[in-house]
Formats: sequence, C-alpha cells, structure tokens
Amino acid sequence: MASSHGSSPLPRPASGGQGGVYHKERGPSPPRLRTIRSLPDVCPKEPTGEGRGLCNGPSVVAEHNQWTVFSSKVNLPAALNDPRLAKRESDFFTKTWGLDFTETEVMPSFYLPVITRDHFGPYLQEMTQRERIHERCKTICPNKDDVDAVSSITNNYDKKSRSELDQVPKIFMKPDFALEDPATFNTVLPWSHFHSAGGKSSRDVASSKLLQEKLSHYLDVVEVSIARQISLRSEAFFHAMSSQHELQDRLQETQKAVAVLRSRTAAIDRVMCQGPLRALRSALTRNNCVKLHNKLKLMAAVHQTQPTVQLLLSTSEFVGALELIATTKEVLQQELQGVHSFRHLGSQLCELEKLIDKMMVEEFSMYARSDLSRSLKEESQVLEKERLESLVFGLLRQRKLDFLDIYSDEMIVAAKAIVAQCVTDNILNIEQIDTEVITKLADQMRLMTFPQWFELLKNIFECFLLFLQRIKATLNVIRNVLEVLASNQKNLPPAESSSRTSVLEAPQGPSLLQGEAELAYLTHEGLFISDALNKTQPQQQDSGLWGQDPRSTVSSRNQPGLIETADSPAASDVTEGSTSREQNVLSSEYMMPTEPELNRGIHNIQELLYTASDVSHDRCVKVLTARAKDGSLERLSSAEFVSLSQAVEAFVRDTEELCGRRSVSLRGALQSQANRFVHRFHEERKNKLGLLLDNERWKQAEVPAEFQDLVNSIADGRITLPERKNSVPDDRKPAEFLLVSGQKYAVVGTVLLLIRIFLEYCHCVNDIPSIATDMLTRLSDLLKHFNSRSCQLVLGAGALQVVGLKTITTKNLALASRCLQLVVHYIPIIRAHFETKLQPKQFSVLRHFDHITKDYNDHIAEISAKLVAIMDSLFEKVLSKYEVKAPMPSACFRNVCKQISKMHEAIFELIPEEQTQMLFLRINASFKTHLKRQLARLGVINDGGPQHGLVVVDVAFYTENIQALKSLERLNLNMAEIWEQKR
Repeated sequence: MASSHGSSPLPRPASGGQGGVYHKERGPSPPRLRTIRSLPDVCPKEPTGEGRGLCNGPSVVAEHNQWTVFSSKVNLPAALNDPRLAKRESDFFTKTWGLDFTETEVMPSFYLPVITRDHFGPYLQEMTQRERIHERCKTICPNKDDVDAVSSITNNYDKKSRSELDQVPKIFMKPDFALEDPATFNTVLPWSHFHSAGGKSSRDVASSKLLQEKLSHYLDVVEVSIARQISLRSEAFFHAMSSQHELQDRLQETQKAVAVLRSRTAAIDRVMCQGPLRALRSALTRNNCVKLHNKLKLMAAVHQTQPTVQLLLSTSEFVGALELIATTKEVLQQELQGVHSFRHLGSQLCELEKLIDKMMVEEFSMYARSDLSRSLKEESQVLEKERLESLVFGLLRQRKLDFLDIYSDEMIVAAKAIVAQCVTDNILNIEQIDTEVITKLADQMRLMTFPQWFELLKNIFECFLLFLQRIKATLNVIRNVLEVLASNQKNLPPAESSSRTSVLEAPQGPSLLQGEAELAYLTHEGLFISDALNKTQPQQQDSGLWGQDPRSTVSSRNQPGLIETADSPAASDVTEGSTSREQNVLSSEYMMPTEPELNRGIHNIQELLYTASDVSHDRCVKVLTARAKDGSLERLSSAEFVSLSQAVEAFVRDTEELCGRRSVSLRGALQSQANRFVHRFHEERKNKLGLLLDNERWKQAEVPAEFQDLVNSIADGRITLPERKNSVPDDRKPAEFLLVSGQKYAVVGTVLLLIRIFLEYCHCVNDIPSIATDMLTRLSDLLKHFNSRSCQLVLGAGALQVVGLKTITTKNLALASRCLQLVVHYIPIIRAHFETKLQPKQFSVLRHFDHITKDYNDHIAEISAKLVAIMDSLFEKVLSKYEVKAPMPSACFRNVCKQISKMHEAIFELIPEEQTQMLFLRINASFKTHLKRQLARLGVINDGGPQHGLVVVDVAFYTENIQALKSLERLNLNMAEIWEQKR
C-alpha cells in the first residue's frame, strides 16, 4: 500500500514465511512529518461504475450485456426452501424437467472429500496474524474525514498558486530558455518600445519601469512558489541530509572493516597460499617443459622421416615406408600444425607417397616379368617370397587392387615366349629346316614331320604345366597375404583395442605419453609383414607394447630416448586427449582394403589362375591350328590322331586338376580337328568299301585266323582292334566258315573287311569319346552304303556289268543274304558299345541302328523272295507242259526234282537248316500252286481213275526226292492240297 509521498512497508513472511505468519519489516523509519498524509483505504471498496475494484465479481451497475452467474433471476435456495413445498412438490421441477422428475436423495460423490472445520484451521491461523496487522494499520492511519479536510485545504492553496504561476509567461518555463539567444532576448526585452525616433522620452522610462516591475513580480511569484515547495518538502530535505550523514558513518565503518579484512587476507595469502601456488606453478611449468620436450622429440623424429623412408625403401619395406608417411602426415596435421619449419613437408610426403606407388607398381611388374620369364627347368618355388609379400602388402596398403592385371599381362607375354622358345629349341635339332630362310614359327612347324611336331607339342604341354605350377605357387603367396589381411579385419581390431586399453590402464607397466604412439610409428615400432604372416606364432607383448620387428631396432637405436616409462616425471601427463590421438594413429594400421574388397581380390586370384589355364590352352590351340592349316592333321592315321587326342586329353586333365576348372578352347580345337578327321576317316573307309564291293565276285571266301580271332574277341566283349603281333608268324590255315556264337557264316571277303572297318570306328570312339555322335552317324552311313550297294550289285544284278559275272546265281543270293545276316548280328553289339560312350541326352541318335536293322531285314527278305521267285518261274515254265501219261515218273517231274536238288546243293552249306526248311516250304507251296492249276486245266481229279493214279505216282516221286535232301527229311510237304476239294 503506497501513499502519495512514500511507501509503507508491506507485510512479508518472517523467518522464511514458515507457518504462514507474516511480520512487517521494521527498518529505520524516517522522522514523521507533521502534516497529515493521505493514505489509501485498506478496506475493500464497493463496486462502482468505474471498475471492478478488488472483487472479481460482476458489477451490478456497469455490466448488463454479458450474462454471468450473477445475472441469475431465480433464487434457488428460496425455491428449494419454499414453505409451500408440500402443496406444490412437483410444480417447480415438473414444469421444466418433465413429469418423471422426482426428488431423490443425492448420494455423496466418491471423488469429493468430506470438508470439516479442521480443514480451515491453517487458513484461520494465517489470517489471524494478518487481521492483527490490519487493525494496527487502521490505528495508525488518520480518519477519513480529517484527511479529506486537509486535502481540500491543500487543494485550494494549490489552485491559487497555480493560477499565479500561470501569469508567468511560458517562455520562462521552457527548458531551453537562454538570454544568449537573440530571439529569446528580444522577446523578453522588447527594445522596440524603448527606442523612439526622437530619443529617450518619459514614456520609454515608464515602459522600462513597468517592465522591471513585471519581471520583479514574476520573480516574486516564482520565489514564493519555490518557497512553498521547499516548505512542503522540508522534512524530506532534512531526512535526506540526516541519511547522508548516517551513510557516511556507515561507509567509514565499512572502510575500516575492509582494511582489517584485507590485512587478514594478505596474511593468509602469505602464510597458506603463496607456497602451494608456487609449487603448483612449478609443477605446471615442469609439465609444460615436458610437453615441449616431447614436441621437440616429435619434431626431431618427423625431421628424420625422409631418411628413414629411404632406408626402408632400400630394403623393399614398402608397408613400413607408407605407414611412416601416413603417420607423419597425421602428426603434422594434429600435433605439429602451424610449425613454420614443416610447412612444405606435407606436400613433400604426398609426392614421396606417389613416387612409392609408382615404384611398387614398377617393382611388381619387374618381379612378375623376371618370375615368369626365368627358365622352367628351375625349381617351381616362389622367387624371392619376402619381396613378393612386401610388394603385395604395399599395393594393398594403397588400395591398388589392379596389380593382378599387371601380372595377367606379363603372364600372356610369358606364354607367348614359352611357345617361341620351345619351337626354337626343337628346330635346332632338325637339320632339314633352315631357320634363316623360313623365319615364321608356323611355317617351321608345318615343315616338321608328325613325330617331330608331336614331340614339340608334348614339350609345349610339359612347359605349360610347369608354367601353371609356378603361377599357382605365386598366386598362393598372394592369396595368403589377402587371407591374412581378411582374418585381421575380423580378429585383430578387437584384440588391439583391448591391448591399448590394457596399456593405458596398467598401473605399473610402461605408459605411452602424449605423442609417443606417433613416435612409436615414426621410429617404425609396429606390426611388420613377417608378424602378420606368422600368425600361427603367438605374438609376444612386452610391458604392454606390441612386439617389435628386429628391423625396427635399427631406427630405435638411431633415435634413443624416444620412449619413456611410467617412472619418468612425465608419466602423470597421460590424458584423454593423448589416448584419443594414440588410438587415431594406431587405427592407421588398418587403412587396408575392406573385407569385401579382400574377398573380391581372393576371388580374382582364382579367376586369374583360370585365366592362366585358358591362356595356356589358347597358345596350344595356336600351335594346333598352325599345324592344321595345310590339312596335315586331317591326313593322320587313326593311330596318330588317337595319340594326339590322348596327349591333348591328358594335358586338359592335368590343367583341370592343377587349376580347378576345365578349359574348353583346346578341346574345342581338337573337336574341330576331330570332325575333320572323322570326315576324312569315314570317306576313306567308305571309298574303300565301295571299291571292295565293286570288285566283289560274290563267292565264298576263306576266313583267315586273324578274323576269327577278331570275332572271338568281340564275343568276349572286347569291341576293339587287337594289337598286332609281328614277332610270331601265324601258321594257322584259313577256315571255310566264320564261327560266330556257334553258327557258321559263309561270307565274302568284303564282309570280313567290313567287320574290321566298324571295329576301327569303335576303337576310334574308345580313344576319342568326344566324337562318338559324329562317328555313330558316319558308321550308320557306312552300313547303309553297304546295304544299298550290295542290293544294287546282287538283287539289281549290277555285278554283271561291274565285275563281269555271267549271271546272278542262287548261290550268290544265298551268300549275300548270309553276309547281311552277319551284319545284322553285330548291329546290337555296336549299338550297345556306342550307348556307353554317349550322354543320356544323346541317346536319340541310336535310333539310326533301328532303321538300319529294318533295312537289312527287308533286304534279307527280298533275297529269300528272289530265290522263291526263281523256282516259281521254273515251275510255271515246266508244269505248263505237264501231261498225265506214261511213262511214270514223267520227264516234267524229273526236271523239277533235278532243279530243286541243284538249288539245295547250292544253298545248303550257306544257309542254316532252319532257314533252308523255311525256304523249301515256300518253294513247295509255289510248286503245289502251279501243279494244282495245271491239273485243273487238264481236268484231273482225285477220283481213283487212271489219270489220278499216274499223278499220284509223280507226286510220290517228287515227295521222295525232296525228302531225300539233307535237312528236309522231316519236311511236311502236304501234297494233298493239289486236289480240289469236292463240293
């Protein structure tokens, strides 16, 4: 609560306001003024039209527009306490709320607590103290009527003084009033009234006096007003002066207390602080000196970077050099940034790193060239294995994963050189070839004989096998490096992180100081290639540090004192910053390719080995095609081509075992040559068979013993040509028949050679399984050719013109039929043999044998029909002249029996007994048909008459002669069929 001149103290909580008790702050109160001050009323005012007052409720005078709860027109308590409730208990609520409304007892809410007087206890206790303060303030404050009287008097006097002050011109009241201003001066002192035309007059004197009096009056009014204001505020002036004196006294006391405090503080500083602070300052200075010393050592080590890199490069330690450069660059960026003397070292290190990259690439290229071009007669061990490992580590460190392409290019060049060297070495042993005249290697190879060229090819195969073994050994070393790095990517980082933690946390072991991790790398104290490769050996950790390579001791001896132990004074300077920097530098060791990149590199190594196999095969294909350019390979004998095929298959098999994948180029070239060879092979034998058939006289040939042995070997399951034995002469006599599975076959010489020919086909397939389908097709064509050509010569009587036979006899026909039967006997055997050489998806070509078998059986049937037709024409000719008359037997029947006997004599030894019987049954059926027709024409019937008796005598003669022939004794002729049945 504030007055117009000051502020009375407000009630505030005493002692932190605990218990809700408030007390008025009692400060040094100024002396009271005698004049009565107007204080505001502490009582709440009733609401007026000017505002809400202290109450938040609505004003019943001013607010009429907005409806509030205070605007309610129904006195609900009065309505509820209506004494007429018994009479109108449902009128009030049912009028608005419906007829169903009934008064019910309202249950207390579970969510509202039960309020008792105890809940108001703290509030009443708090308000009691405030009420006392309020009563005390009412006794101090004057009465409202007195205050109003004093204020009215004061207001009247103020109005009077204000009216007097209003008489003073406003210009004197301006803040910028200054007589120095000419305009202001002329306004205050209007000289125009004082200077007349004639000089000073009485009027001017009066005007000046009047002006002087007016100004004096203004001055008096102002002075009176000032005095009035001073009188009104005199008590405040005196209070301010007394407060000023009191303030000065207190300041003097405060000054004395501060002086005492300062003297005591100086004593405490002198006795208790200066010594310890001096000790702390000395420790801080010492730590700074240690840091400076370490920084200087770091600078010295960085200064030795380039000579150390040169030393490492001289020993082909590319990984160490690159790690040293990387660590130095990191140290320059983190620890030595801004050092003026090292401002050009970063760019120099970058150039040096690029130079090392070029050196490693050139070094690897030279290594690959020297390794692949050295003599193959040397051992297949890896050339300078440590050098290769160092190069591979360095290239991988720089992520140059394309170094395998360099090796691939050198490998192709070396493969070409191998072929040239082998040809040159073989040409030196051949005097018939002049290398000065014939300079091209392909021409020189074509001038070689097949044995010479085949020997050259085998030498090339042998050299390429050694070449691939050398490449595989080298690639295994590279693969081992990649696998070691890949395993380190999985296993080493957690182990190294734990080792770093143990180094930092070991209480008694040596600790790395700030920057000493960088020093360790700059002095080349870290993992080396030999440490990484010898992962099977346990890594020795001495005092928490990594095992040093012996080569690193050279640098450490050249730079002693770079590592300090925990006993040194600087051991306490191991901070989190140094730990993080150490881990950053240690992590530079793992700036290697990622694990997927390493796995891809391992896969590329395997692909490179496959490529080496393919390149070797491609160079051998060049040798093969150069020889086959003039068609010399097509003119090889089957034995020579088989030997070539076996050599190629052996080389393909060896390379597949060595490299893990079969290359197809050499096999494809061999297959192409094999197709040409098969074509020439087939054409030669087809032409040979054609010539044999054209010269065949179709007479039974003797069977040499070697052919019988050949047939016997086939029967034993050996579908191949027997080996020739030139040492022991064969004195066995040839046989008349060929014994096959217990049956005799009378054959011509062409069929014997045909058996040998298709065995040559089978033998060729045994040696070259890849040509099985082509050879089967050609063999099928050969068998068809034999069938069709023999049909033309025998059944078509082509042998009369070709060979000059007079006629085709029944013996010729029977012999041809028997030869065809022999071929049909061997077709299933040939089919089964080829089936073992074919893939399941190629079995469809076997249907050619089914067609050939059908053709041969049809041909055999045609020959049998031809034999029957010969006798049929004879019967028709002879029996057409038959007459039933004596003497008996008649000449006609004698002639028929004679011809049948001749035919039986011709074919009996050629055709088996079963086939002979079947043939003569057909001949007998033809004879009965013609005889029955003749008897019907003559009108002879089986009536027991004389003619019937004569015919019976002839038939008995015919039956006796037929059954007298060999193998026809039990032949049922059924001659009763010659007589027509009586109806």
